[in-house]
Amino acid sequence: MEPRNYRMVVSTKQDFVTASAIADRQLHHWLGVMKRYDTSALDKGRNEIAEGVTLDYDTVSGRHGAYSRWRLREWKERPVPGTWQSTLVVRSDPREDDRRTWIQVDIEHLPASSTVRPIRANTPGIAKLLLDALDAQDGLADVGTVPKFIEPDDVEEVIEELCDLDRRLPIVVASVPYGQDPEVWTEKVVEPAFKPLAGLAVMYVLRPDAQHLFEDTFEHHRVFGGGIRTYLPGVDPAWQPDAQRHPVMSRATLEANPKRAAAILAALPQRLALRLPLPGPLDNLPVQRTRPRPAAHGSGLDELRAENATLTKMLAEAEQRENANADVLRDLRQQLQIAEELEFDQAAENQDLYAKLKHAERQIRALQIRLEKAGQYDLAHVPVEEPADYPATFAEILDRMGEFPHLRFTGNQKITRELDAQCIGNWVEVAWDALCALNDYAAASAAGTAGGDFRHWCSHLPDDCKHPFPAGKVKMKESKTVGSRENWRRERTFPVPETVHPSKKLFMEAHLRIGGGNMVAPRLYFHDDGPNTGLVYVGYLGPHPTNTKT
Repeated sequence: MEPRNYRMVVSTKQDFVTASAIADRQLHHWLGVMKRYDTSALDKGRNEIAEGVTLDYDTVSGRHGAYSRWRLREWKERPVPGTWQSTLVVRSDPREDDRRTWIQVDIEHLPASSTVRPIRANTPGIAKLLLDALDAQDGLADVGTVPKFIEPDDVEEVIEELCDLDRRLPIVVASVPYGQDPEVWTEKVVEPAFKPLAGLAVMYVLRPDAQHLFEDTFEHHRVFGGGIRTYLPGVDPAWQPDAQRHPVMSRATLEANPKRAAAILAALPQRLALRLPLPGPLDNLPVQRTRPRPAAHGSGLDELRAENATLTKMLAEAEQRENANADVLRDLRQQLQIAEELEFDQAAENQDLYAKLKHAERQIRALQIRLEKAGQYDLAHVPVEEPADYPATFAEILDRMGEFPHLRFTGNQKITRELDAQCIGNWVEVAWDALCALNDYAAASAAGTAGGDFRHWCSHLPDDCKHPFPAGKVKMKESKTVGSRENWRRERTFPVPETVHPSKKLFMEAHLRIGGGNMVAPRLYFHDDGPNTGLVYVGYLGPHPTNTKT
């Protein structure tokens, strides 16, 4: 579920009095200049600064610290009747060791009807004003409104920020394509993509001359070729599986639809901001009450009516909060279900890999026994070396497709090459193993000796076959949901020769799981045409097409 609310939580080394004064000035600038509200009513003790718009303010100072809090409530009829609520908090706590001042901004939409879904909150102007006026930080990193360039001399410092255990915000790093001017690329592509990230992430652009220094430490977490990588808190550069937690967006996605790319980039940081527990000083503030507007004539009856109206409004707010919490709980349940499914997929993959390993060990042991019986004891115990002919990239796989006489690649080579900018783990090796196994199967299929489809082949591997592939990674059919949705079928319809189908394209259901655990999760789609043309056609090798999970 897409996150609805906006939340910014940063800190500053400036003291509470200074930070509060800056926040007050920026808030009035936002209200008076950018929103064109008349804030003079506040000087007269009223909280209504326009029709249907109120601003409440409370402040407390004592031995347990101090806070200033402003809450703006704006009634809007369109596009959905409801109240936009913006809350700004400045908080200090002397019990904190580092004596930081915390800044929190929340924007949320509260629909008038409990049956209407809230509108998604965009990055507000007040957040950008505060970040420009305050020396805001998240852990060791500075938080700003525009991306900074990573120069060669900055690499070590940025790596410290990435590995900082106190970091709450994601760090988003954009790379520059080969041959592109960094300033021009940043202005035209990166800055529009990063625009919604103000207050949600720390933003960087990696200069080409700093690329190799960055990759020396982040070998498994690379970003290059115009891609953008989101590094979540808790990054471990030395652990290869950790790379799956930090999604990469390719250059092609950025350029294809910049507005959609910006929304995708912002969704994960926005969701993370709403799910992370608030820092202690911000988590223990009392509930803010809405002040009744002063009665015009000061009568007791009017005052009682105003208080009653306030209580009614507070009850409505409580109902809206309950509905919002229900949405959050529903979102958490959905994410838990997805996580459980991914965990199951990973467990199945591990089981397949384990079975593959055990099968190889049994084959080696059987060979050793035969050699020992033949009196060739020394040869039986020669150390087994790993094959050294694996390609290093997906681009190299495409260049070496000629090594598979029984396969034909008909897919979009550009999509396959772009996997190199997003590759993690052993994707290239798995893809190569898949093609080797498919080639063996294609030869048997053409000869009529395969004994079944490719999954059956992998489960009942012939003794003389040199290229096993886990049957658990093979899926010969798509779900009914995928098959019944025209746009999803279209995504899985790939080119083939006219000798295979008169339309020169074919809906391919059979596919292999090349990788998993993140947003890319590459797949290989193929069509077995062994009985007809004697070939297997690989129609696609790229990111996971759209389905119910993506």
